[in-house]
Amino acid sequence: MMRKRTGGRLLGAVLVASVAVVPGCATPVDVGKLPGVYRNEEKGGEVRLDSDGTFSVTDVSMGEGSGPVDFSGRWEFHDSRTSSDFVYLAVEDGGLGKIGGVQLYTKGEGTVYFPFDPDGPPTLELDKVDAP
Repeated sequence: MMRKRTGGRLLGAVLVASVAVVPGCATPVDVGKLPGVYRNEEKGGEVRLDSDGTFSVTDVSMGEGSGPVDFSGRWEFHDSRTSSDFVYLAVEDGGLGKIGGVQLYTKGEGTVYFPFDPDGPPTLELDKVDAP
């Protein structure tokens, strides 16, 4: 009986450790390639990450039932060793009210997304485009 409990604890510890490690195994992001214009042609919306650390977001709906908003500020890349990498958008001006910042996640080369529902799939994906 004692042996089964020890084995169960060990299996539980291994599963917890593997879950903690797997999200950090995402494709590494080259921060130098992040600046640019990202768009979602189907739903609308644009994110512009400038190389000087500023950003602008235009015509992006921040969730179910909300209209499109525009906002801008400064961006900073966060390389997380334990979860997904993300770009933190520190909002300085625009239509988000009291929200001070938004996380924009990376998905491979050339795609970013907003996870409006933390437990759900990406809500709005935007692909990098050649700036006009």
